[in-house]
Amino acid sequence: MAVRRPRLPLAQQLVAVQLALILAVLVCVSAVSVEITRLGFARDEGRRALTLAENLAANPVVRSPDVRQTGAVLPAAVAQLQTVTGVDLVAAATPTGIVVASTDPLLLGDQLPWPELLAAPGRSHSGAVTLDGQAYVLAAAPVLSSGSPVQQVGIALVGQVRPTRTQALASAAPALLTYLGAALLLGLLGSLALARWIKRGTLGMEPAQIAGLVEQREAIFAGIAEGVIALDPAQRVTLVNQPATTLLSLPTDPVGLDLDQLGIRGRLRDVLTGVDGAERDAVVLRSGRVLVLNRMPVSHEGRHLGSVTTLRDGTQLAELERELGAYQGTADLLRAQAHEFANQLHTIAGLIQIGDYDEVVGYVQALSDSRAAVDLTITQRVRDSSVAALLVAKSAQAAERRVELRVGPGSAMRPLEPRSSFDVATVLGNLVQNGVDAVSAAGGAPGAGWVEVDLHQTGDVVEIVVRDSGPGLASTTASEVFEHGFTTKAARDGERGIGLALTRRICRTRGGDVEVRASEGGAEFAAWMTVKPAPAVEARAAHVGGRAEDPVAS
Repeated sequence: MAVRRPRLPLAQQLVAVQLALILAVLVCVSAVSVEITRLGFARDEGRRALTLAENLAANPVVRSPDVRQTGAVLPAAVAQLQTVTGVDLVAAATPTGIVVASTDPLLLGDQLPWPELLAAPGRSHSGAVTLDGQAYVLAAAPVLSSGSPVQQVGIALVGQVRPTRTQALASAAPALLTYLGAALLLGLLGSLALARWIKRGTLGMEPAQIAGLVEQREAIFAGIAEGVIALDPAQRVTLVNQPATTLLSLPTDPVGLDLDQLGIRGRLRDVLTGVDGAERDAVVLRSGRVLVLNRMPVSHEGRHLGSVTTLRDGTQLAELERELGAYQGTADLLRAQAHEFANQLHTIAGLIQIGDYDEVVGYVQALSDSRAAVDLTITQRVRDSSVAALLVAKSAQAAERRVELRVGPGSAMRPLEPRSSFDVATVLGNLVQNGVDAVSAAGGAPGAGWVEVDLHQTGDVVEIVVRDSGPGLASTTASEVFEHGFTTKAARDGERGIGLALTRRICRTRGGDVEVRASEGGAEFAAWMTVKPAPAVEARAAHVGGRAEDPVAS
């Protein structure tokens, strides 16, 4: 069995990290310092050597017709320059680079390994050269004759030994060691102070202990079937488990976001923040779910730390029923279309069998014209494609249930931006579905029941009015169907409670509302909200000078 080695205390860990960082910085600074020193030496000494080489080249003693015939005068001039200036190397060479006088006897008669001397004759220059294994910063100046015509008769050379990296590091070592000692002292004191401050903020626990508590907490919350969400005093999420994320329809990682950023408003926000005072078994509707919330304030040593709220889904069975109803509605729509298409195909097949081909053509043309007339009637009045498609689909579904879906002759709506279009379609779909359910449940002669939709857009406000020929709503029920998260038995038929609560929430979010209006027989719902036009409509409005062109009227 492997024995787990104990971890160092936080203070020792910080000291070790600080020491490692200081040593790493010291190595980097030392390397940079050495290179800067060598580059500075090469620059400064190169300039000095070049000046001295030019002075030597201008010496009348050196400027003889041939430097090789100066005798002992040239070596004396070379030695004198070294004595006066203290440079490491002074030499004179022929124009081809052969040394004829030098303070280093080993270089006499040697060919200088410096191609620039021959490649750029008549010009002064300096650079790094290695002579007999020794690195020099060497400067060269042309020696020009004093007679006419002027010509180059030799090369004056002055060099300074270039220090190695080790020598440069040794020269900088005292300062670097001083800096290292000061940095280590400051790092040690800072690490101890930082460790003490951190432990004070973590209630005296080491990082390993904190990590263990976090792991235990995550395991505990992962094993809780109920949703748990914790808020700090600023209403930011500090903890949330997966069931709570699902029940509240939160993003994948909502920790650190406040309730406004998460889009939590209304009664749900009031319960989570304790505004309404309901902390036990508060019922809230959220995303079609009836949630039961229990809130508990959290404090420590008299300081308010926030709150923890548990959530239970009280509508699991109702959710399954609603999902089944949605699937059933889709299946009914597809079945209605399939039934309609089957009847039409049977008619066409019968006409073909009896050989009445002209009648087949006329029948198909009539079907096409009928379908096109329905689609054209809606799309000409409702220019938003999403809302128009919803009305076409609802028309087919209503026809299957022997209910006529009408679109008012004065209906008109321009294209909307996607989010506005989605909200309008959601509200319209809920109201139409409720009307179709009410008319269908009321029975009556086939085709006698109807649902009428009126859509009007004035500026940036869309008004939706849905009337039906159903039994209508009792006054008590009409006042209850909009309650957030509350339904009566009458309102549950057709799922009106949740659907209308959702409708009112969408309308109010967009600065509007929904209401039940008095009607002679049946029910009439009116909803209005503020929307944004599609970008193309905005651009057209700007083009005409700020007055939006009505695409429906045009």
